[in-house]
Amino acid sequence: MKNLHSTRSRSRSPLRATPVAGAVAALLCTSELAWAQQAAPAAQTITVTGIRRGIESAIATKKNADTIVEAISAEDIGKLPDISVAESISRLPGVATQRSSVTGKAQDISVRGLSPDFNGGLLNGREQASTSTSRAVQFDQFPAELLGSILIHKTPEASLLGQGLASTIDMKTVRPLDFSGRNVVVSVRGESNAKVENLPGFKSGKGDREALSYIDQFADRTLGLAVGLTRSKSTGATQPDFQTWGGWVADVDYNGKTVKTPGGFTARMNDTKEERTAAMATLQYKPNKDFETSLDVFWSKGKFTLDRFGLEGPLGGMSAGPNDLGGKLINATVNAAGVATSGTFENYKGVINNHFNDYSDELKSIGWNLRGKVADWTLIGDLSYSANERKLLRYETTLGIAGNTYNAADTISYTGFDGTNLDQVQYKTGLNYADPNIIKLTDVQGWAGASGVQDGYYANPTTKDKVQATRFTARKDVSWGPISRIDAGGNFSERTKDRATIEGALVLKGALDASGNVVNRLIAATAPGSYTGVGGTTGIPTLNWDPRGSLGSLYQLSSWSDHDIVAKSWGVKEKVTTGYIKGDIDTEIAGIALRGNVGVQLVGTNQSATGFKVDAGSCNGSTHTCTYSSVNAGHNYSDVLPSMNLIADLGGDRVARFGLGRALSRPNMEDMKATVDFSYDGTKGRYSGSGGNPNLEPFRADAVDLSFEQYFGRKGYVSLAGFYKKLNTYILKTPQKFNFAPYLTPGSTAANPNVDVLTTPTNGSGGNISGVEFAVNVPLNMLTPMLDGFGVMVNYSDTTSSVSMSTSGFSTSGIGSINIPLPGLSRRVTNLRAYYEKSGFQIAVARRERSSFLGSVGDFQDNTQLVYIKGDATLDLQVSYEFQTGMFKGLSLLAQGQNLQNTKYVEFDPSSGNPTTTKKFGTTYLFGANYKF
Repeated sequence: MKNLHSTRSRSRSPLRATPVAGAVAALLCTSELAWAQQAAPAAQTITVTGIRRGIESAIATKKNADTIVEAISAEDIGKLPDISVAESISRLPGVATQRSSVTGKAQDISVRGLSPDFNGGLLNGREQASTSTSRAVQFDQFPAELLGSILIHKTPEASLLGQGLASTIDMKTVRPLDFSGRNVVVSVRGESNAKVENLPGFKSGKGDREALSYIDQFADRTLGLAVGLTRSKSTGATQPDFQTWGGWVADVDYNGKTVKTPGGFTARMNDTKEERTAAMATLQYKPNKDFETSLDVFWSKGKFTLDRFGLEGPLGGMSAGPNDLGGKLINATVNAAGVATSGTFENYKGVINNHFNDYSDELKSIGWNLRGKVADWTLIGDLSYSANERKLLRYETTLGIAGNTYNAADTISYTGFDGTNLDQVQYKTGLNYADPNIIKLTDVQGWAGASGVQDGYYANPTTKDKVQATRFTARKDVSWGPISRIDAGGNFSERTKDRATIEGALVLKGALDASGNVVNRLIAATAPGSYTGVGGTTGIPTLNWDPRGSLGSLYQLSSWSDHDIVAKSWGVKEKVTTGYIKGDIDTEIAGIALRGNVGVQLVGTNQSATGFKVDAGSCNGSTHTCTYSSVNAGHNYSDVLPSMNLIADLGGDRVARFGLGRALSRPNMEDMKATVDFSYDGTKGRYSGSGGNPNLEPFRADAVDLSFEQYFGRKGYVSLAGFYKKLNTYILKTPQKFNFAPYLTPGSTAANPNVDVLTTPTNGSGGNISGVEFAVNVPLNMLTPMLDGFGVMVNYSDTTSSVSMSTSGFSTSGIGSINIPLPGLSRRVTNLRAYYEKSGFQIAVARRERSSFLGSVGDFQDNTQLVYIKGDATLDLQVSYEFQTGMFKGLSLLAQGQNLQNTKYVEFDPSSGNPTTTKKFGTTYLFGANYKF
């Protein structure tokens, strides 16, 4: 299991982690003596395996790099430190992971306080397509068993393409000719997902995972082949999902006084299933030292389902639709602070959720590389292709009391409210919400309005992304003063991303006539195959069913073409031409050996985008239809990106690194769409809306990096690093006055450029971000032989930023402030991994912690929202034993526990501190075996 570290850590207050600081002081004081003691008797060959093998390989990569990097190396074939790439990456200095709001697993990677969109994602040095509407790579598409190492570049260099402003993450598969012989590894694991809550309807989960790796060499070791296959299947434990409607505490009239009560809630239980099959293959041919060619193929296909059952509805006197009169508080207990700690609301009309989401994705990646030597030149050609497709099928259905009249027993009572603990209040309904005689499929509260009908919702969006690239490089050894080699080349890439959606209301058959007009707004039907379930954490019995396949038999689709629905379909195309030249430095100054590189990239971009223009005057609010036409636009621009990296050998295995350069991160591709989505607000007498910007240019930053590293051979190191990034341009979404006249058609209300407003992404001035990173990665026998086999890896980072943005330009949930911090930035991130390895036995415990931050999550409309996420800490454990001799040699047994403390995932309102969403995902246990032969 291996984690790489070292290059920057942020500590605003200089390294105040006392235990860590103490350990470092001890290490620095004793390192020379301890290392000398261990270096004495040599002359014998020691084969390093397991945890130490991965650590030492990663340390060697970091130590020898000509830039500031972090690295992870597999402990053995098909064995990265964790079962997911995201988990492994998140243990490195300056790196934090955002847990998925759906599965609780490590998902999005932030490096140095910047959001995942600021990372470049590569596979074997080639840019990869993604499944999201942005560019961020989805690491769950790359099973850890198929990767040999991961390299995170924290500073730019001229020959590195596909760079990100925060980092460039390069995942690498194995090279078969790097191995001395045939290797075959088979891995099998079983998974158990512990029950999260001991409540009715909550289930445990299970799964399994298999992998096969085959590496061999042929034709007198001139031809190499590596093949990897993985398959995994997992049913997650039922997750509690409680939402407090933005932390809403309602002011309600009670006996002539205003008291505080819960405003409303959504209590759900979520069931998940995951499947993934993936394969990689590398064919490498090297007949002599002057010629080599390789072909890399990577394929990954996954399916994910999310089934959500629950109960929701408003309490605090609010009506949620024309079928809901609004609740009235009776029989309340009110404390001295004016809080109704318990009470009953009449006229409650709850909505039962039965929502089903089926996701599927498929990644195809191919790369062909040719390398040959002609005279004094090494010539390299590379062709690559990456395509990704993601589909979603979403059913949302509602059940409840039909019509717009009320039953006298239609009440809800609550207890245990103290004014803030919204996620701990207990509820009980007057009616039996599991009785199929009174609970029907219907538009319970009339969400479609007084003239429409919406008995559910259906969406089927598809996102396609494709990247094609051609690269040529020429390099030559030279003696030009400090320059020892020149490296020049060019790259042409073309990327296209398209998103298309079909969505609208699910309407029970009989609600509409043949022309689509509403004839029965209050229609209701019996749910086929219904059964008694539970309204999430409330424990209230509810009626549940599975709506898959009901479109056509029970429901018909009323397709919507509202302006906001039309705006979800778009296309973007980029053509990027890059030329670069780099000089490798190898010299000596004042007796100090100096190496590194200096160079520049010249980047030209030609981009175009498509979208749709809605005829605002044609829109029919009751049928949710508008007429629209396509629009397109484009933009050209260029960038000059200089970079320099210097590495000084200070003697005694001490290294100082300095990086200086300019980097860019291209915009979120959805922000580049040509669509202008707007509508007329009669109450304000103006048009307003949002849209993309086909003229959008990248985020750009100048960066300075400094790192000091003390190595102890390949066994360990201590490092302290600092960085500063000046964001010259930052993409902001801001409301601006806009002339909608060109987008209007005859019959539309006239535009008024003086008051009309459009919120759109624009290139504005930036700010800065800075931080320090500290890391220790050492075997503890350096301190005393009594600790032989023990080791520790600790890193800490502290990051601050001056960037502050207005919330007006973002889709937000529960954010009450006017300005928001930099998305993805946790002020403090700490990682600890302690291990023991000896005689085939391994045990490792890892703890990852990050402070609160502003994260991004997908909402129920397939949009991305910014939400405040509370800081948390997760604890993992792994134990294994590998047979060293005898008939079982090559066999290792493994046990893992993830999220041992069942850490909550909490979204919160920053102004009140109240939780808005609370989830728990449970502990996952894995048991398995690896056999290598």
